[in-house]
Amino acid sequence: MSDYLQCRACGSSHGRLVLDLGIQPLANNLLKPTDLSQPEPKFPLRLFVCGECRLLQIADEVAPVKLFGEYLYFSSFSDLMLRHAREAAERYISDFGLGPKNRVVEIASNDGYLLKNFVQAGIPCLGIEPAANIAREAVSRGIPTRVEFFGSALAKTLVAENQGADLILGNNVFAHAPAINDFVEGLKILLKPGGRVILEFPYALDLIEKIEFDTIYHEHVFYFTLSALQPVFERHGLVIHHVEKLPIHGGSLRLFATHAENGAPDATVDAFLREENRRGVKADGYYQGFSERVMGLKTDLNRLLGRLKAEGKSVAAYGASAKGSTLLNFFGLGTDYLDFVVDRSSYKQGRLTPGTHIPILPPEQLLARQPDYTLLLTWNFADEILEQQQEYRQRGGQFIIPIPEVKIVE
Repeated sequence: MSDYLQCRACGSSHGRLVLDLGIQPLANNLLKPTDLSQPEPKFPLRLFVCGECRLLQIADEVAPVKLFGEYLYFSSFSDLMLRHAREAAERYISDFGLGPKNRVVEIASNDGYLLKNFVQAGIPCLGIEPAANIAREAVSRGIPTRVEFFGSALAKTLVAENQGADLILGNNVFAHAPAINDFVEGLKILLKPGGRVILEFPYALDLIEKIEFDTIYHEHVFYFTLSALQPVFERHGLVIHHVEKLPIHGGSLRLFATHAENGAPDATVDAFLREENRRGVKADGYYQGFSERVMGLKTDLNRLLGRLKAEGKSVAAYGASAKGSTLLNFFGLGTDYLDFVVDRSSYKQGRLTPGTHIPILPPEQLLARQPDYTLLLTWNFADEILEQQQEYRQRGGQFIIPIPEVKIVE
């Protein structure tokens, strides 16, 4: 069904609607109690697939300045993210022989959780972070950071300042850039001859096949398969030469790219493309039925929570995350179901969840209040959180994991 939805990558207007999540608040717009007297910004949130290049993307764009002016996601609050970053940095330093004469640039560098590993190794680096409040935190930790959005214009400026990059990193940022062609052109411009680009992002096959619909929110403009990305990079003189699958964030890809004249795709690229073709990502049928499966999850979770409340059980939630906002708002889960949400980030505590206005408290409140059940909204960090909350579980508290199927973990 074409809805005149135009692809941001190839320009085709033959978009096909995959899922309509209705009118949603901005997923990271955590409110202060005093904000409740003001109208809350909300926007349509629809996912479609391009009928030509098969790039999954949202239909309704929100100005980036509204999304990233003040940002409350700090990567350093996750032990898993810190370990993932350290291991990646150590590998890249070793594999590429990086030293004091090289330069590493990270796009959307957040609070410096990744680049600090390069700084400690004596490798010059630069973070690019559009959220000024987070950039200040990175600078305070000794990470050189520019408060700007990345694109071809900034890339040209950096090259003119002799800040071209031997290694460009972008973890969970590529999907946030609406002007995808300008972003990739910026990579091309900024990358030195012989340099490497490494991007990590959630994998669209996991989104569809594991019903990870809550990873859809206004910041995440794109949901990538390798099949859809390869022509974008080729268009700008870059080649994807290696691809890896990662378990993080419910399933991600780590993509390695370089200038086209520097190499050719290796066996991993061919293997991913063949597997995607086998699964049918280029056919309309692959995306049909996704909406119905999401509605099935909604029915299951609402039925479970309704039964628990009818039995007099207390229920809280863990993780004031963006994905949690999408799930709570689309499933209609507010304070009538959930007493409070806990989150490790001190920047989120004392605020309210977008749309549903559930109070956000420190994790210690799980032990202080001991709810019977806790809905795990940050299911992508399930192992880490379940380990951290052993005492709560030993006291009888149980977690509800909503995706890819609703289940209770004691």
